Amino acid sequence: MGTILSCLRSTYTSVFSFFGTGQQDDVDLPKATHSVDSKIHGEPPFEIAIIGAGIGGLTFAIGCLKNNVSFVLYEAAPKFSLVGAGVGFGPNALRAMDMIDPKLRTMYGDISSGNVTPNKLHVAMDALYTEEGFGTRRGWVPAPFGAECYERTSAHRWDLLNILTSMIPRDRVRFNKRVKAMEQAEDGVTITFEDGEVAQASAVVGTDGVKGPVRSYVLAERYPSEVAATYSGKYAYRATIPMDDALKILGSHAGDAKCFIGHNVNFMTYPISKGTQLNLVACKFSEDPWTYDQWTKTVTREEMVADFSDTVDRRLVKLLEWADPVQWALHHHMNTPTYCNNRICLLGDSAHATTPHQASGAGQCMEDALILSHLLGNVENERELPLAFQVYDVIRRPRAQRVVKTSQETGQIYSFTHPELREDMAKIVENLNKRFLWIWEHDLKGDLDRADHMFRKLASQT
Repeated sequence: MGTILSCLRSTYTSVFSFFGTGQQDDVDLPKATHSVDSKIHGEPPFEIAIIGAGIGGLTFAIGCLKNNVSFVLYEAAPKFSLVGAGVGFGPNALRAMDMIDPKLRTMYGDISSGNVTPNKLHVAMDALYTEEGFGTRRGWVPAPFGAECYERTSAHRWDLLNILTSMIPRDRVRFNKRVKAMEQAEDGVTITFEDGEVAQASAVVGTDGVKGPVRSYVLAERYPSEVAATYSGKYAYRATIPMDDALKILGSHAGDAKCFIGHNVNFMTYPISKGTQLNLVACKFSEDPWTYDQWTKTVTREEMVADFSDTVDRRLVKLLEWADPVQWALHHHMNTPTYCNNRICLLGDSAHATTPHQASGAGQCMEDALILSHLLGNVENERELPLAFQVYDVIRRPRAQRVVKTSQETGQIYSFTHPELREDMAKIVENLNKRFLWIWEHDLKGDLDRADHMFRKLASQT
């Protein structure tokens, strides 16, 4: 194993320096040995074990189906877990869906919701104060932020997972499979599950979330301090409110997506389920560390209300009547030095868990799935799998980690704690109208072209 990892480190350094500098001559590229293309004969040249059936794992599986990549999807739960609340996607994520499979994009369009006001198609949210009156007492008028490239779209996570699971053959999925151990060899990965079953795979893609075990098999040996996610300094309460009730409480503020900003507090509301429900995320920011073993903490309803009652409009506080009094600690992976270790690779939240402030976490899962499934579709034999993972790392990691970093900064903006913008709402809205563009307008086709070029260069050196 030590020899394998030593070779991998050398290979990975060459890959990253080569493609990071843009130089394409006089570089000692790693070598890959081609075999007869078994795809021509209808036999899969390798099989991928996908660990985890969340948004990232399911979307990646759909990408593998489209690229004729053989896989088995292992899920720890006894069935697909169709739980959760609202999820939003920017134009980059919608493009990724379409590029993975146009059917997926069409099906998402059937379940998604936008703003109800006709002239707010391109508005991500309206910015208001959380204070009593939402800022009207100081003369503030709700100010929109968004972009021409953006179309407001969000959905209930239940509905999204339903369409994702509908596209995956059940014979490709194994339930009640919780990873106990994994071991790499030159020809693949051995996976031992807690129920005693042992499975073999050519490679593993960990899509098992922020607390999943696969991350440790990528990072523990070289970067042990980066395995665990870190507390981001805030927790959230979540709720879905029937739109009829939300309209009675918020009036016209209920129909369209809203961002309520206050001192160390932030309320996000937006329609889901074709406008029949209002999704609520209420964040409390604090400098105190999270000292509990679990990432959720049940409190009394009085304690939940007390987190907001002194500084928040009573209408927002009333929405909490639909929330369970559970604090969800928000953790993230601010630094991930690599997304791969030879034949084990990370995708989605297992690689780059982020805070929700830019509504980009699920979208980054989509981008991961697009790039990695496309690359694996180009692999002709299992010896090329580490090369594909390394190219994926070069393409995806800088962008995804920047999303993690800027999302934390956006949280500062939403809580009046940004060191430059502080409480200046006019400057905050001006910033919000610009800061998402690099995420939304990203050239995914260019990423695929770069990935193809990198992989061909590496695989052609014999």
